[in-house]
Amino acid sequence: MVVAYFNWQNNAYADTKIKYRNTKAGGFFINGCMACSGPSKSSDDLSRLKQEVTIIDTLLRDPAFTELMAGSLDSAYYNGLGRPQPVFLNNSDAATVHLMRLKDEKIATSIAPFYALECGVEMLSKKSGESFLTWLQKIIKGGADSNAVLLLNRFTNATWKAGQPFRDMERLKRYNFRVPGLLSKEETDKDAVQIVNTAKKLFSVMSPVRKGTQEEQLKFLRQLLQDTTFAQTISAYADSTYSVSQHQVPVGVHPNGPDTATVKKMLKQMKVATSIAGFYALECGLDYLVTVRDMLPSRILQSLVNNSLSKEDEMLFARFANATWKAGQPFRGLNRITRETFTPFYYLSEPDIEKDIVQVKAAGSILLSSLNTRINL
Repeated sequence: MVVAYFNWQNNAYADTKIKYRNTKAGGFFINGCMACSGPSKSSDDLSRLKQEVTIIDTLLRDPAFTELMAGSLDSAYYNGLGRPQPVFLNNSDAATVHLMRLKDEKIATSIAPFYALECGVEMLSKKSGESFLTWLQKIIKGGADSNAVLLLNRFTNATWKAGQPFRDMERLKRYNFRVPGLLSKEETDKDAVQIVNTAKKLFSVMSPVRKGTQEEQLKFLRQLLQDTTFAQTISAYADSTYSVSQHQVPVGVHPNGPDTATVKKMLKQMKVATSIAGFYALECGLDYLVTVRDMLPSRILQSLVNNSLSKEDEMLFARFANATWKAGQPFRGLNRITRETFTPFYYLSEPDIEKDIVQVKAAGSILLSSLNTRINL
């Protein structure tokens, strides 16, 4: 596979091969890049690609666009239910305090790689016909193919992004809140470490069904997803192992720590963070397809909103939406993961999947319009 990646410092492009290597921990990394499966692009094509990705990258960190997108996705949600939309943001929301358990916030912050792994591996398993635990073994041993590496990287970035506005809206302006294909190798290495570490823990916990059928493995996984004790355990493990890998002292919350401490959030922040997940699902799924299909973001978005996208690609976006939705739930309250719909994608009903697709398509329509407007300026 050939890649065309952006050299932002000298404003030029270069062609190279995707480079992979195994880490000592059995992990992997992919250089931050935009990949092309076909022949080298013309300078006009590359210029258009750069322009579109730059616009998306800018919109990601724009608070006004984020609020607009969140409100539109909230409206799409209620329209999909056939119900009138309540007022999304009231004048008082910016000054109304919402108290979040500090323990929930810390668990939610550290558990995101688990949801990325769960959603990504379920997809890889379905596509290949290999079991969930077989894929976990591949990841642990560094045997995942390049496409799987890329997919898991994008799922990890998506679930991480989904948690940032819950923590602080200012985090959207940080250096690493970017289109994933533009991230440095250092940043993608961090995601790879978390995926491998989480896979090790999950594989160990799921050992009782190691020789079981796919159905038995996913049933066991569903129980883990809805178990608040396991959520605390795996988040603490992910936090500690990640901190060690970065030569830091773990600061996560102990699974048996106190439940009384709270942290203040603004109600407006919580509403925006809750509704924006579909956009991050779209953006990271889009980056994946741009990379593997050698297509402009606008072309993929056009297919999405025109309902001409393949069923396979539509389900890809639905899985990204499921992952970002899951990543946001513990921030709203850890008990939300015990609900029936907090389950592997395999068990979701058609109506539940359709709700996610509605969100992604609504986000796609807004993003496509924004791209066209800015490109024509």
